[in-house]
Amino acid sequence: MSKPIVAIVGRPNVGKSTLFNKLTGKRLAIVEDTPGVTRDRIYCDAEWCGKQLLLVDTGGIEPKTDDAMLRHMRRQAEIAIETADVIIFMCDVTTGLTADDREVSSMLRKSTKPIVLAVNKCDRIGEPPLEFYEFYELGIDGGPIAVSSAHGSGTGDLLDRVLELCPEEEDIDSEEDDTIKVAFIGKPNAGKSSIINRYLGEERLIVSDIAGTTRDSIDTYVENEFGKYTFIDTAGIRRQSKINSKIEHYSVLRAKLAVDRADVCVIMVDATEGVTEQDSKIAGIAHDAGKPSIICINKWDLVEKENGTAEKFVLDAYDALPFMTYAPVLLISAKTGQRTGKLFELINSVRENSVMRITTGVLNDVLNEATTRVQPPSDKGKRLKIYYMTQNSIVPPTFVIFCNNAELFHFSYQRYIENQLREVFGFKGTPIKLIIRAKGDAEV
Repeated sequence: MSKPIVAIVGRPNVGKSTLFNKLTGKRLAIVEDTPGVTRDRIYCDAEWCGKQLLLVDTGGIEPKTDDAMLRHMRRQAEIAIETADVIIFMCDVTTGLTADDREVSSMLRKSTKPIVLAVNKCDRIGEPPLEFYEFYELGIDGGPIAVSSAHGSGTGDLLDRVLELCPEEEDIDSEEDDTIKVAFIGKPNAGKSSIINRYLGEERLIVSDIAGTTRDSIDTYVENEFGKYTFIDTAGIRRQSKINSKIEHYSVLRAKLAVDRADVCVIMVDATEGVTEQDSKIAGIAHDAGKPSIICINKWDLVEKENGTAEKFVLDAYDALPFMTYAPVLLISAKTGQRTGKLFELINSVRENSVMRITTGVLNDVLNEATTRVQPPSDKGKRLKIYYMTQNSIVPPTFVIFCNNAELFHFSYQRYIENQLREVFGFKGTPIKLIIRAKGDAEV
């Protein structure tokens, strides 16, 4: 189920990023930072009153400017508005209501998206300053909300209003069927669209274009002897050094949104370049989201080969993606069709592994054998005692292990337990999450 998207927009220097940072800070405890490629914090997963949100920061909107960077920032904000479910429109009480605020308000109204008007820098306790009441002139439904992004006052009321305007979950993604949603992610020109076109053009599939959400313009429905699929194509993600416009950041946002909607992720890599640092960051989006994944090395027909070339390429791929050694690697050519037929079987397989459930009894048989083979670690005379393990969720398969002291459960031993689970049950293609709990302790 996709999260509602909340974009923070307004003219420059009204405090948008300060508000974003306040809402994503530990003081309010409403946010878990999203790891992966967008560590510049352009977006962040958030939770308020039990509701999941995706907050999006934007550059300032300068309605009339000849400055190239400001034009880029305006376009960036426009993309965020197109993508958003709810818009937080920020103004600055210290400057009062400006002509630019009115123009931005007019632009937002044309989007027809729900708008929450936040008037920032109302730092005094009690009644807001008289200038605050000017903003009623904008006619935003619900009226303005006085906030201080620096101090955090008013942000609870702001988020309460945002939740009131968020679409119901079934309105966000009401299509629930037996199709497997597959997101193709990767750098530009890695072959994401090419492989989809290969399937559509040569395998006599039952195909129709279906409207995607506002987050992705077109999804492609595919049905064949292997099952039913919705292919989600995404914009390529360039390296930061290649990004000349803030607009490019939103290809990353769209990739994340595609991953959030997907059941399976296919990470497309250009064989002529090998697995690059940017490929690693893109793969990190899928890994951090806990989605089953396949590493698809495209343009294999262009690689000069000798004995052991394929094996070496797979090993090099895992060396470059050490956090994703669970994912199968498929060497293909979208152009010639080489091995493309195997992708559907892999998609089905990794999907099945991501939803696998194992009974507590069987899990503890494996755990007992593992701890007998390799004794749990000890430190300063204290030895780790593991009581039992149970599975509490899927996608990714998540296991809770109860022990006497979580601090003694070193990362290396957690990795050992994970490897034992994979050795016995497979879990090819899906990450595994271990939660360590000690008696009387909260989740670690």
